[in-house]
Amino acid sequence: MTGTDDVLLVHGGTPLEGEIRVRGAKNLVPKAMVAALLGSEPSRLRNVPEIRDVRVVRGLLELHGVTVSKGEESGELVLDPSHVESANVADIDAHAGSSRIPILFCGPLLHRLGHAFIPGLGGCDIGGRPVNFHFDVLREFGATIEKRADGQYLEAPQRLRGCKIKLPYPSVGSTEQVLLTAVLAEGVTELSNAAVEPEIEDLICVLQKMGAIISMDTDRTIRITGVDKLGGYNHRALPDRLEAASWASAALATEGSVYVRGASQREMMTFLNTYRKVGGEFEVDDDGIRFWHPGGALKAIALETDVHPGFQTDWQQPLVVALTQASGLSIVHETVYESRLGFTSALNQMGAHIQLYRECLGGMPCRFGQRNFLHSAVVSGPTKLQGADLVIPDLRGGFSYLIAALAAQGTSRVHGIDLINRGYENFMEKLPALGARVELPA
Repeated sequence: MTGTDDVLLVHGGTPLEGEIRVRGAKNLVPKAMVAALLGSEPSRLRNVPEIRDVRVVRGLLELHGVTVSKGEESGELVLDPSHVESANVADIDAHAGSSRIPILFCGPLLHRLGHAFIPGLGGCDIGGRPVNFHFDVLREFGATIEKRADGQYLEAPQRLRGCKIKLPYPSVGSTEQVLLTAVLAEGVTELSNAAVEPEIEDLICVLQKMGAIISMDTDRTIRITGVDKLGGYNHRALPDRLEAASWASAALATEGSVYVRGASQREMMTFLNTYRKVGGEFEVDDDGIRFWHPGGALKAIALETDVHPGFQTDWQQPLVVALTQASGLSIVHETVYESRLGFTSALNQMGAHIQLYRECLGGMPCRFGQRNFLHSAVVSGPTKLQGADLVIPDLRGGFSYLIAALAAQGTSRVHGIDLINRGYENFMEKLPALGARVELPA
């Protein structure tokens, strides 16, 4: 069990009302920071959120000799890679902690230093995210990899070479690895079945500003023509559509109204369509999106997660909390992470009626339909939620527990809230700003 400084008391039953701001996407900003390693000149990254993943990457960059300083405007970082150097293995391990980002340092460090070290990796426990594919890709480029007791040691005996790669699944992490490695590799790299999430496009924009030559086709093929040298970039990170959707779901579950300043319609179109089908309302303006519950009953829906442009897996958990308040049977088929529905057992303790199934309750292609995972859910509603003792399992599940506690009658003790800091900037200040009654235990 966590200490009292990692516990939040949530007094539920009050609609969230007010305004919060989302800044740059957690799934882009740390990767853009890593990209600065590839440059021969300083880079400027704007709209940077104050989240733990940013602190982890900043620490790892500084260990490797990159100077990271605050820029002129709030949320701006200046990254100067003029003096990249090898870092101490123990220091890398200590800084990496539970983050999985260090594996994306491989390509840039192989280009800059000729070698790299990657410790064991962490991240949210939502299902298998094998790192072997990252190493297989790096071998394709010509890297040699030696497994040691404390991690993986990589070397590039000569300049890395472009290659043809077909991903078995359009993985975001694998696509990022290829992009960050191919831009300075010799020749052309062709990546098919690539991830095409908005954060991937934004990373491509960053690399193009640095001097990279990258084209994206409509059939999920990305071609990268290697160049000899990259400069710096000046870039404003796209907003965090996953955080924005979390607050939207919180507004729906608590029968409230939340204006998410900084939210962008273009990257959220699939979510917005689903939000409307459930019965939520939204209004888009130049500065953000207001989300609210219009009153009356919410509608049950059938929902399947998918890679972009489908319904993102990170949107699923917060929305499921709102679906516990919808009339009828909602069906949710999680096709991306096999353990992502594990969080629903706590919702059932609070009074929800959610049944999990091993079968694919939907027609979408699924990564693990024949592998005996509980990856489909039937949510029966509406049900009144009651406060409970909750232990946060992962980032999105953790925020979903917060939403459930806010929607429930009575008081909940939510343990492990520090995990939410990985991806939700200043959420402890944002909650009271929306009228949430939360406090740290005395």
